Amino acid sequence: MTPLSRRSQLLIGILATLALTALSIAAVAVLAVPGAGRGFANNAGCAAPGIPGTVVNVAATDMGGPMMGGPGRMGGMRLTADRTTVPHGRVSFLVANAGRYTHEMVILPLPDTQIAGTRAVGGDGKIDEAGSLGEASATCAEGAGQGILPRSSGWVTVDLPPGRYELLCNFAGHYTAGMYTQLTVT
Repeated sequence: MTPLSRRSQLLIGILATLALTALSIAAVAVLAVPGAGRGFANNAGCAAPGIPGTVVNVAATDMGGPMMGGPGRMGGMRLTADRTTVPHGRVSFLVANAGRYTHEMVILPLPDTQIAGTRAVGGDGKIDEAGSLGEASATCAEGAGQGILPRSSGWVTVDLPPGRYELLCNFAGHYTAGMYTQLTVT
């Protein structure tokens, strides 16, 4: 058997690279979480009924890998909302879990001097939820539950007076990994 020419080796390498790239793209298309990248509830695995008031779409996302602890958003986890300000009154939060872990969204008042993401975290990796005004943590349902499963959504409707609020996921380690955002109610 004669050795392959340099040109043949190069051609085989290029074809192999193209084949692997096509396979990777196909795998992402098949395995990707619906809505990932867009971030909001449109493509969640269950539909919310008509929910009242001002609607805030919230996306719970993660990179699907191990959490990298420590302060800030180093873990690749995010809780993002499509609005940062809403009028006071009835507000509905539609939370879509576009990640690979179970998540939730808790609503806590944020004191004037406090910055979102700076609450004290206990030894269990969670923050104190005292004063919570509500949460979306039920899969394909309203209110509290065991968590919103991946590719699903949950929702909650609350009456919010003017003020600043922190929306967060309080599963162990998620807040520290970056799952919080601020909402201002006017």
